[in-house]
Amino acid sequence: MNNNLLETIKAIDGEIQHLSYHQSRYENSLRTLNKTIKYDLKEFITPPKEGVYRCRVIYNENDINVTYHPYAFNEINSLKLLTDDTIDYPLKYENRTELDRLFDLRGECDDILIVKNSLLTDTSKANIALFDGSKWYTPKNPLLQGTSRARHLDQGRIFERTLHIDDLSSFSEVAVLNAMVDFYIVKNGIIS
Repeated sequence: MNNNLLETIKAIDGEIQHLSYHQSRYENSLRTLNKTIKYDLKEFITPPKEGVYRCRVIYNENDINVTYHPYAFNEINSLKLLTDDTIDYPLKYENRTELDRLFDLRGECDDILIVKNSLLTDTSKANIALFDGSKWYTPKNPLLQGTSRARHLDQGRIFERTLHIDDLSSFSEVAVLNAMVDFYIVKNGIIS
């Protein structure tokens, strides 16, 4: 099985966005696996000078490979609730087989919102935040500790909270957060 790890980093007109958060996750992931941290990611990332790009960084303890892909935003208008009590994705691996399997069950929706042990977690590609009319809350125990989630927490824009599936009715909006979309409000919300 492919055990390479992955970072997806946004670059705008040659400027790498929020690299310190990606560097931190890179280091934390290798530490979690008891691997040696050898590199500074900025030494490997040289995005094109014009346009918006998705920098795909595939790495392991010894190697880093970076590819650049023009980024075109795909609107996320709806999320389908799906339950999987066994899914585990604590590190951002290149192998996304389990997430892809769930994503394929989305039906007419644009993405999924995974429920694990009755708790809201993440979509197939992003962390979430829910708005209660005054504050945005993100699950205290997401599947993956995302870099945009970490940054918005550090900036006091979102707050951690245990989010049970039964809590959904007390929220008016849902947003997805990842390195490419930053913070995007889902237009039609969650469909059960």
